[in-house]
Amino acid sequence: MTPDSVFTFASSMDLFWLVLALAGGAFGAMIGANFAFAFTGVSILVGFAVAATTGSTIYLDYVAFGPVFGPHIAFAGGVGAASYAARKGLLPGGARDINSPLAGLGRPDVLVVGALYGVGGYVLHKLIVLIPWFGGHTDSVALTVVTSGIVARIMFGKTPVFHAPTPPEGTTRWLDWQEKPLQLLTVSGFASLLASGTAAMLVGHIAPASANPQVIINNAQVVPFAFSSLCIFFVAMGMRWPVTHHMTITAGLAAVVFFQITGSGLTAVAIGTVFGIIAGFGGELLARLFYAHGDTHIDPPAGIIWIMNTAVVSTAALFS
Repeated sequence: MTPDSVFTFASSMDLFWLVLALAGGAFGAMIGANFAFAFTGVSILVGFAVAATTGSTIYLDYVAFGPVFGPHIAFAGGVGAASYAARKGLLPGGARDINSPLAGLGRPDVLVVGALYGVGGYVLHKLIVLIPWFGGHTDSVALTVVTSGIVARIMFGKTPVFHAPTPPEGTTRWLDWQEKPLQLLTVSGFASLLASGTAAMLVGHIAPASANPQVIINNAQVVPFAFSSLCIFFVAMGMRWPVTHHMTITAGLAAVVFFQITGSGLTAVAIGTVFGIIAGFGGELLARLFYAHGDTHIDPPAGIIWIMNTAVVSTAALFS
């Protein structure tokens, strides 16, 4: 007996998960979007260990990427609630402050908005997955996150969604410690190299010894992504830590895919690193397109993750 799967509808939606997504979105607002995302990293590591030993992905599916800490639910709920709170004049740092725990505002309406964005993220994600071909060849969670941010901008912001990119200066920038080309190349290069190697090793050594090898192969890229997610705890506390999750999940995915195609660990790591570097620069470009001049948070990493995921699997299809 399981608590869910009693009432399902629209092909892939589950009433139990839908209701719990309300709580996930509200909780993301309570603790702040960035803290919620950092907890995604914690839950991924726990979920991956569970998957390796039991062969089940339910912890990953429900906690890490579902109603509890799924970025499309908890992080999106925090972003939507922050946008609403700023529009109401409740957030001194403005809607781009996604670090502040919004429970501290003492406003139930803010948390309800977070809950609504959480359930909206659940529904939108399920709809994206249903899109023929594309739904199975992109990162549907990341696409939901960026789409949810665009909706929040339209609903609560006063600036356009997109704007012409300009050189970063003053407050019209994303990560001032990571934006210069040489620094960005260095950070993205080493982060992607680390991620590629980690993912390839998990596929080569852990998958054969696990309860369900295919589960490890399908999810190896989320482990380095989790490492990057944990760094966001410190970013949320005001420290200038690297923001690399868009690099590491892209690099890890590319390494996994091309390791299976080429059978060469070094080749897979090299290809993964290149894709990760592209993701690093792509994230900065998207920040200049829809974040730097905006008054709400539209997530640059999520924006590039779904693009690079599709690019990786499409490129791999040419060689497989």
